[in-house]
Amino acid sequence: MLSLLHIENIAVIERADIAFQPGFTVLTGETGAGKSIIIDSIGALMGQRTSRELIRSGAKKGFVSAVFDNIAPELREQIMELGLEGEEEDSVHIQRELTASGRSVCRVNMKPVAASVLRQLSPYLINIHGQHDGQKLMQDEYHIEFLDRFCDTSAFLEKYRPLYSRLYELRRQIRELDHSEQQRAQRIDMLQYQFDEIAAAELRAGEEEELKERKQFFDNAGKLAYSLGTANRLLSGSESEDGAFSLLSQAAESLADVSMFSEEMRALHQKADELKYLAEDLAEAVAALSLNIEFSEAERDAVEDRLDVIYRLCRKYGATVEDVLAYCDSAASELEILENSEDQKETLVAQYRETLQQAREIAAELSEFRRSAAKVLEKKIVEQLKDLNMEKVKLSIAVNPQTKLNSNGMDTVQFLISTNPGEPVKPLTKIASGGELSRIMLAIKNVLASTEDVGTWIFDEIDTGVSGRAAQKIAQKLSNISRAKQTLCVTHLPQIAAMGDHHLLIEKNITTDRTFTSVEPVERSERAQELARMISGAEVTEASLRNAEELLDQAEIWKKGS
Repeated sequence: MLSLLHIENIAVIERADIAFQPGFTVLTGETGAGKSIIIDSIGALMGQRTSRELIRSGAKKGFVSAVFDNIAPELREQIMELGLEGEEEDSVHIQRELTASGRSVCRVNMKPVAASVLRQLSPYLINIHGQHDGQKLMQDEYHIEFLDRFCDTSAFLEKYRPLYSRLYELRRQIRELDHSEQQRAQRIDMLQYQFDEIAAAELRAGEEEELKERKQFFDNAGKLAYSLGTANRLLSGSESEDGAFSLLSQAAESLADVSMFSEEMRALHQKADELKYLAEDLAEAVAALSLNIEFSEAERDAVEDRLDVIYRLCRKYGATVEDVLAYCDSAASELEILENSEDQKETLVAQYRETLQQAREIAAELSEFRRSAAKVLEKKIVEQLKDLNMEKVKLSIAVNPQTKLNSNGMDTVQFLISTNPGEPVKPLTKIASGGELSRIMLAIKNVLASTEDVGTWIFDEIDTGVSGRAAQKIAQKLSNISRAKQTLCVTHLPQIAAMGDHHLLIEKNITTDRTFTSVEPVERSERAQELARMISGAEVTEASLRNAEELLDQAEIWKKGS
């Protein structure tokens, strides 16, 4: 249940704090006073798309927040799954801040969330019925939504829709295989050429790095030979001079002669011996490497030619040898598919037929389920319409199976109605008047109430095209609904306003050339004045006041007796 609503800098509302009560609350006021702004503000909290134009002129941002009490167990479970628990498990606090840049910040129990989370929670909080719902009723394609919500087709659709998606994918794959034979042959020729070109090169992973290292050797062979030769001469010596190994050996022998005189001398001798052996090992390694340096012009040319092949292939098929090999594998796979496309097509067609059969079976079960539910829904809506001063109405819900499947199965659904005795039922979208649509929509909503967990219903100007006794019946129906669901109604009809358990007056005032809207509760003593204004307009007369008092008295009597 919506208990508190706070609005700041939204359109003409600078600031408003509204406390809501259980039961039936009516909201009245002059046209343009700001009643729709309150509904838009609540819609923003439900995650609906908003516009920067909603922010009050001159303000940098707008803000809306609401507190909902006595929330449904299903909503409490959703909040826990999302990790959005608040201090009180039986209530939830929702906020939304709108900025002039078009961005918004949403919070649930002071924790930031995306607007999509608000939309996820909204079915458990508020159901707003306005002109948009009436527009849906005037479009046949939406009628299936009303029937499916009543009978809950989710179990069927959870099995059916994956099959329908699979059918779409199979059709796409089959269409791709149905490309012209010439296109397929051209593609095969190109892929075969590319595969053969790469395969002929006999590439292997890591080859390019090895070749580059070998090329670097050839590019620096002269420098390597000179450096290794010099190092070998300095370590091993020559005919004219001793090398490092010979000199270190002589030094070790000299130190050996005095090593017995002290520990220090013995340590120096040991170090000289170690250096002598290290120099010997180093000299042998350098000499061996010098002997192994072979410079072959033919090998150098072969390395450069191989690198040219790799470079050319990498330019065409990938940045690295590994990429080229991956492209070769991909080409081979596609070749296999194309060369065996007829076999593959037969397989896909067989899968399509099998999936289509499964989908049709579920769609047929769903269609039968809808037809049975439609009979029940017809009776329930007619019962509601009789309470709304449409005693002679006949309603039929046609469930028409089609040969072509769609995302909802195989059915189209159409509401047919006759409001005059002796007249056959005809499409509701063709013959229903504005007042009849309002009552039909209210009847449907009332029937669907038992299938929804939402705690608050809002009716935004449901009285379009209605007057007199029909208005009185709608008022009574809304009052009945409010006994099970908190009900808010924006209305221009005094009959409906009189039936409210609580009354909020929305007034627009101009102060220092700025427009301000206020929302104030109207007590019993003041309600007659507001109803009289609704009856007679700006000029409140004694007759309209008496009429208003009578409406209020009749409403009290009806509520006590019903």
